[in-house]
Amino acid sequence: MSSKGLKTRDKIDPKYKWNIEAMIRDESTIERDLMKIRKQADQYAEKYAGHLGDSAETLYDAFASNDKLMRKLEKIYVYAHMRRDEDNSNSLYQGMTDMAMAVVAYVSAKVSFFTPELLSLRRSTLLGFIAENPKLKTYEFAIMDALRQKKHIMSKKEESIMAQMGEITSATNDIFTMLNNADIRFADAVDSKGSKHPVTHGTYIKHMESKDRALRASAYHSMYDAYKNLINSISTAYNYNTKTDVVTSRIRKFGSSREAALSGDNIPGAVYDNLVSVVNENLPAMHRYVQLRKKLLGLDKMYMYDMYVPLIRIPNRKIRFEEGLDIMREALQPLGRDYISKMNKGISQGWIDVYENKGKTSGAYSFGCYDSYPYILLNYTDTLKDVFTVIHEMGHSMHSKYTRGAQPYIYGSHSIFTAETASTVNESLLMNYLLDKETKPQMRKYLLNMYLEEFRTTLFRQTMFAEFEDITHKAIEAGQVLTGDWMCDQYQALNDKYYGPAVERDDTIRYEWARIPHFYRAFYVYKYATGYSAATAICSKILSEGKPAADAYIDFLRTGESDYPIELLKIAGVDMSSPEPIRKAMDKFNELLNEFEGMVR
Repeated sequence: MSSKGLKTRDKIDPKYKWNIEAMIRDESTIERDLMKIRKQADQYAEKYAGHLGDSAETLYDAFASNDKLMRKLEKIYVYAHMRRDEDNSNSLYQGMTDMAMAVVAYVSAKVSFFTPELLSLRRSTLLGFIAENPKLKTYEFAIMDALRQKKHIMSKKEESIMAQMGEITSATNDIFTMLNNADIRFADAVDSKGSKHPVTHGTYIKHMESKDRALRASAYHSMYDAYKNLINSISTAYNYNTKTDVVTSRIRKFGSSREAALSGDNIPGAVYDNLVSVVNENLPAMHRYVQLRKKLLGLDKMYMYDMYVPLIRIPNRKIRFEEGLDIMREALQPLGRDYISKMNKGISQGWIDVYENKGKTSGAYSFGCYDSYPYILLNYTDTLKDVFTVIHEMGHSMHSKYTRGAQPYIYGSHSIFTAETASTVNESLLMNYLLDKETKPQMRKYLLNMYLEEFRTTLFRQTMFAEFEDITHKAIEAGQVLTGDWMCDQYQALNDKYYGPAVERDDTIRYEWARIPHFYRAFYVYKYATGYSAATAICSKILSEGKPAADAYIDFLRTGESDYPIELLKIAGVDMSSPEPIRKAMDKFNELLNEFEGMVR
């Protein structure tokens, strides 16, 4: 990554940095605390291994003690990880993260006896314990869920081995992270006047949105040439990452790696297939939008570097971070006073790390632990798109805030499946807010184009990614090795299918798969698309029904992982076991496209 134009971490104004110190104020104790946690893990195993069936009280104590142990460890690991993300070249936090990961692997191995031993007990015994000790009601869903997955749990010895291997099996993700954030270098992009512009993960999309086509093309080739130069290393990392998924699923007796990935949330494979099927059925609408893009840009030949430039021009306007926060506050008013109050308090407490700096992890996320603020990492560049990123991540963080206030530690997180709904509801509310208050035709056209782009990049593009993951994992399952050329060919074919004949083929977009970090977390990306579909439906209910729908949605935010995602979303009024929410989202896309076409004729 080029360092030109980027400040070092120490030059960023403190008011734009997250208040990470509120999480752990004295780093000098971390190594000692990790050693204590290792010792406590030894004591835990000594006390409870072989004794879970002794009594209802013993089982409850084992659950509660495990929660206590993991909360301590989670806090240190999350802190170290976030500190490393501030500057990936900082060796202190690289080392701290590695140290924490080592203890995570050690503790996981020590407590790995728990689930196999729990499942060695008779169902009638476990139900009897729950009836005998009311405190075990807290863990009833966890116990029932474990029984559901009983056939995929191995012996104590085998589970211990798998836990110890955790540090190794995560290596491919760590390797890619270092390549992608610390080692990769992008050449400067050159605009039509010959001026140079730094290319970073943070500036790339901004260049893609530039009206200067020479700059777009130059930045596009700079980005993908860098990945092309590393394609053998990245292909090897992804090949072994996918092999790890496949081998692990076989060891655990799943029918496929996809089944294994969906099993944790108890998501039927039909949900994945429904998404791909319905989106594929609607690709003609996507092709129609891409053809319209080509026409409005006045191009004889359109390339992928023309896909992000706004079709409607409005005067350039910077939206400073503080103004972006004000827009977010107004857009989220339909969610009620309590939501806004909690959000404002979080902003003042220092949840958000705002601007890019040298070595900072790219993109944006919401992170934290049960006992910390739900922090937000941004790389804010003063655009309206960045306001959407802020409100998206705030959706995640507010989901965490409500969940941790209502659920015990064991259910205090949330599945990605539901998390992506929470973030996208916020985005949808923002877009509807902007459209509702807009009276100028030019600005309305701009917002419609932006809304269509959200559908393209979230519902269509993430489904394309989901197809790619399905193809690569099935190839490994069939005994194939994933070579760089083969994966580039597969990705090019998908890109052709999704974008249609209006886009010219080149030898560049085929490398895009190599820069997608989410591919190292298998079968993750489809949840963006399903979440977008669910959020579209929930947003419509909130805006049409008012407080009752908003209250139901807040109730959903409080549920954490206390039930399966499909069931939890029903609280907010959406049934994702049906293809209907995806079809309705596609209907919305067509509605927007029809209006946009009518306005630009």
